[in-house]
Amino acid sequence: MPNRKAIAAAFLLAGTALVNAQQNQPDVHVLPVQGNIYMLVGAGANITASVGRDGVLLVDSGTAAMTGKVLSTVLQLATALTASPAPIHCVGMHCPGTPYGWSSPSINAIISSPAPPKPIRYIINTSLDPDHTGGNEKLSLLPAESKIVGVTFPPVGIAPSAIVLAHENVLKRMSEVPEGKKESPIPVAGWPTDVYHAASYKLSEFFNGEGVQIFHQPNAHTDGDSIVYFRYSDVISAGEILSTTSYPVIDIAKGGSLQGILDGLNHILDIAIPEFRSQGGTMIVPGHGRLCDTGDVANYRNMIAIIRDRVQDMIKKGMTLDQVKAAKPTADYDGLYGANTGPWTTAMFIEAAYKSLSAK
Repeated sequence: MPNRKAIAAAFLLAGTALVNAQQNQPDVHVLPVQGNIYMLVGAGANITASVGRDGVLLVDSGTAAMTGKVLSTVLQLATALTASPAPIHCVGMHCPGTPYGWSSPSINAIISSPAPPKPIRYIINTSLDPDHTGGNEKLSLLPAESKIVGVTFPPVGIAPSAIVLAHENVLKRMSEVPEGKKESPIPVAGWPTDVYHAASYKLSEFFNGEGVQIFHQPNAHTDGDSIVYFRYSDVISAGEILSTTSYPVIDIAKGGSLQGILDGLNHILDIAIPEFRSQGGTMIVPGHGRLCDTGDVANYRNMIAIIRDRVQDMIKKGMTLDQVKAAKPTADYDGLYGANTGPWTTAMFIEAAYKSLSAK
């Protein structure tokens, strides 16, 4: 097996020139997680990438503005990994796993040559948000023969476009035509190409040596949220259900609810297994923020449960929304997750929680 730290270091050095050439955009950083899984940070929402012999699978695609950097980063990462084959030490007529059935020092250069990197084959969207789906169109239409930042993908029997997979509610909402308009503001090329409708969905093949399972989390951030579980690498991609940088975003208009967020976090905890007490073991990639383990998810879940109980109690006492905001039910957590400005403020979270818990 290649040395993952060495690969990551070599990859980051190789990408320095490209990153410096694109000063108008933030950097996309790569964090090796475990197994086949890498975490891409800086493209909007976090992107989870499975990179290996079968190609590349991405969970979420970042913003449209960052697509070029995401693509360059993914292709450099795929090239760095395929350029580090495991050495072959077998010599003789019965060497297993070699294309010729045998090996010798004279042809080790052929046998040990890395396989050419394969293109992006799957993109799984965990929600419909633009920072999760903005790169769908360009990342999914990567041609079978393409030279980008010095990386060439030859034809390898792989379809020239990726499958973009999401829950059916994501496609339904992305294709909605606003009142007074003739078509959806989201281009068709950015919509999912395939959807699932059940409580869970499994890819029909092992991908990079492991099963990939997708779970629908109804009425969480929206009504179309998914979490993705890489079963051999033991990594969960949580999407907008988990964030280490803010309170969860609850989109009431698109079917979101506070209880749905809590149910999603509990589902992650049901799947995850710690290595020691609540540390290590299953790793969880949040929609935003740093890499997490079971302990981090449990802390976030407990915070949501406590705030839910506080707001619920205030509602039972007949308090209005303004009175609940004035009572500051999130005060002891605002230092970690609160915000007075930006796209999702503490006041907006309290309002969404209040409306969600007040709904019949």
